[in-house]
Amino acid sequence: MAKTKKFTRTKRNRPYLNVLDFMVQEKTFLAIVIIGLVLAGILSGYGQAGMWLGFFFAAYATVANDSIQSLGTFIESNKHRSWWSMWLFIGVIFLAVVTFSWVYFDGDVTFQRLLSSDGTTKYPHPETFSFFQIIAPLVLLILTRMKMPVSTTFLILSVFSADTSGITSVVWKSWSGYIMAFILSFLVWYLSYNLIKKYFKSRKFNRSWSVVQWIVSGTLWGVWVMQDGANIAVFLPRQMDMFQFLIFSLTIFAGLGLLFYLRGDKIQEVVSEKVRISDVRAATLVDATYVILLIYKLFISTVPMSTTWVFLGVIGGREIAVSLARSKKGKKHRKKAGKMIFRDFSYAMIGLFVSIALAAGANSEIRRTIGDTVSSWF
Repeated sequence: MAKTKKFTRTKRNRPYLNVLDFMVQEKTFLAIVIIGLVLAGILSGYGQAGMWLGFFFAAYATVANDSIQSLGTFIESNKHRSWWSMWLFIGVIFLAVVTFSWVYFDGDVTFQRLLSSDGTTKYPHPETFSFFQIIAPLVLLILTRMKMPVSTTFLILSVFSADTSGITSVVWKSWSGYIMAFILSFLVWYLSYNLIKKYFKSRKFNRSWSVVQWIVSGTLWGVWVMQDGANIAVFLPRQMDMFQFLIFSLTIFAGLGLLFYLRGDKIQEVVSEKVRISDVRAATLVDATYVILLIYKLFISTVPMSTTWVFLGVIGGREIAVSLARSKKGKKHRKKAGKMIFRDFSYAMIGLFVSIALAAGANSEIRRTIGDTVSSWF
């Protein structure tokens, strides 16, 4: 009996057919999102139930989206290693960092990103959670599935901001971080391109590079947790008791295991497409540049910051520097680098606008301020 031919999709020139294809391919994911939206609608207005639902959504969505910046190069350059060894390494660092903050700052796991030393906060913990607050992580999850490296800080924290100052302070700090990262990364890769090309040309390298990379990646991850752990903890009380802390830490630890098992999932392609980023030496230099900037930004201010924007600045500066420094003839590689940077930046801006829209839906004060600002322009 002859084997039946496997169905393959032909080229479609009708948009609605492409949408149907997407729905068939992503039916499990879409089912999860629909169930999540229904639960958000049912539990919005209920304190504890809405709080925990939003937290579980945020726990995976935040780590999954931000994996490209904090863990993307680490995952990409360690494809040959077992997923569980990387998970345990990163997971133990996470537990150590949040435990230190919880003990040192009396129940605060965010290194005072959400709760200042005098007890005030720009992101108050609500008694009941609105529909927009609960679905913010779901929106992030959808954008992550679409391989869009949006700012988790904007998307999650904006819906909890008491007024627009909580948003604008994050935006300005993130913008300065992006510009600094772009310039520093460009200078590092452009000025040292010939030296890097000379010594990185061979695919073989000393094993000590792997050790250095794991140290740099571990440091980067620890600093990222200090900066962006607030994006997950914002759903929970600003000072957690033992029970809340155990659920918080163990849930994220398990989520990291799933992330490494999936090897970063779809968002990992944002890193994979970059020039020779799978080389452990190149990955180490990218992470080292990134972690230096994060450490600097971490200690100059406790204002939360979009680490996604800083990472895009690091990657963007590198891509432009490499494309300009290469002796390869033609402009094809330069156009490709420019298109990638423009696309990544466009996605980041889309995330910012979505964040503002969600914040406006969740907070009447922000809606009024935005309305007054728009009306003053006309």
